[in-house]
Amino acid sequence: MTAADALIAEGVERLLADVCTYAVIEQAEVDGWCAPVWDALAATGFDRVSLPEEAGGSGGSLADAVAVLRAVGRHAAPVPVAETALLGGWLLARADLELPDGPIAVVPDPASLQLVDGHVRGEAAVAWARRCAAIAALVQGPDGWLVLRLRPDQVETAPGASLAGEPRERVHVDQPLDALERAPAPEGLDPGALRARGALSRVALMAGAAGALLDLTVHYTGERRQFGQPVARFQAVQQHLVTAAQCSVRLSMAADVATRAALGGDAAFEIAAAKVLADEAAAGATRAAHQAHGAIGMTREYRLHHLTRRLWAWRHEYGSARHWRRRLGTRIVEAGADRLFEAITS
Repeated sequence: MTAADALIAEGVERLLADVCTYAVIEQAEVDGWCAPVWDALAATGFDRVSLPEEAGGSGGSLADAVAVLRAVGRHAAPVPVAETALLGGWLLARADLELPDGPIAVVPDPASLQLVDGHVRGEAAVAWARRCAAIAALVQGPDGWLVLRLRPDQVETAPGASLAGEPRERVHVDQPLDALERAPAPEGLDPGALRARGALSRVALMAGAAGALLDLTVHYTGERRQFGQPVARFQAVQQHLVTAAQCSVRLSMAADVATRAALGGDAAFEIAAAKVLADEAAAGATRAAHQAHGAIGMTREYRLHHLTRRLWAWRHEYGSARHWRRRLGTRIVEAGADRLFEAITS
C-alpha cells in the first residue's frame, strides 16, 4: 500500500469508526439498507473512488478503490461500495453510459442473462438490487458483448440475503433489448474481466475484515483473565493468535500483489492466486478467532460474527477457490512445463 493509499484508507477508517457502529450494522440487517454509512461515504465521494471524474466519479486509481474496500471490510460496513465503484460503475463508465446518482448494482455472472429473439431474459442474485439507482450488466449480443444499464423499474426482484445478512436479491429480467440503455463493450471488457475484478474486490474486503478479526481477538485475549492472568499467555491460545496473524498477513499480501499486478495490465494469474489464498486464509482465521474467543464468539451481541460471516460469504462470491484453482491449473498447463518454475517464483 502506497502513502497515498494509506491516506485514503485513514480517511475512510476515521469516517467509518464514527458511523459504522454495532447497532447500525445490526439495524441494516433488518432494514436491508444502511443509510447512515452509505450517506457518509457518498457525501465524501468515497463511494466512487476510481471512477473518472468526467463520468461523475471521484477519480483516483484502482489501488485507491482497493484501499477504500479494505477499510469497508475492516468495519464490516454493509454498503455496496465494491459494486458501485469497482464493478457496476466501472462497467458503465467504460462503456460511456451515464452514471446514476446513488448506488449501482451489477449482475455478477453474465451467463445469467441471455439475448433471445430480441429480448434480454434471465435471473441472477444481485447485491442491493432493491436499493440501487441502476443495475449494470453484460450480455452477449449478435456482434459481441453489450453493457446494459437497467433501471429498477425494468426488473422484478425477490428478497434474498447472503450469509452475512447483506441483500442479495433475486432479480428477474425480461425486456426487449430496444427498451434498454446499452452500448458495445470496449475491448477487454468481457465476463472474464468482470469476474476477475469482482474477485479482487472480495479479496480486498476480506483483507480488511481479517485484519479487524485479528485485532479483536488480540484485544479480547489480552483482556480476558483466567487463573490470574490473561488467556493470551496460555500456549493453546497463543497458537490461535499466531494462526490468525498468519492468515491476516497472507490475505493482506495477496491483496497487495494482485492490485499491483492489475495496475500493470493482465493480472488474471495473480488475482486467481489471491482468491485461492483468501479462501484458505478466511477459513483459518475464523476458526482460530472463534477458538480463542470461546463461547462469547458465538453470541449475537458480540461483534465477531459481523466479520466472520462476511468472510465466509465473500469466499464464495465471484468464483470459489475450486473455480480459481482450475483457472490457475489450466493456465500453467497451457504455458508448458518449462514455464512452471517461473510461474511459481515470479
